[in-house]
Amino acid sequence: MEPLVTDEIIEEIHATRREHAASFDFDIERIMADLKKSERIHTEQGWPLVQAQERLTTDVAFQRIRFGHR
Repeated sequence: MEPLVTDEIIEEIHATRREHAASFDFDIERIMADLKKSERIHTEQGWPLVQAQERLTTDVAFQRIRFGHR
């Protein structure tokens, strides 16, 4: 079943990721090595590296409030 709303940007990101993974025969070790290499090169060139945000909380009550629209 096709989603009701398609987002061209998301589709392009997925296609790029599939293409990148295919170029490494979907070998996760090789994919990660390539991503780390790119990260290192860009950092050496002065590009800022943005770290993934840590989870703010694991509070179950917060999650019930946030996702409690059932």
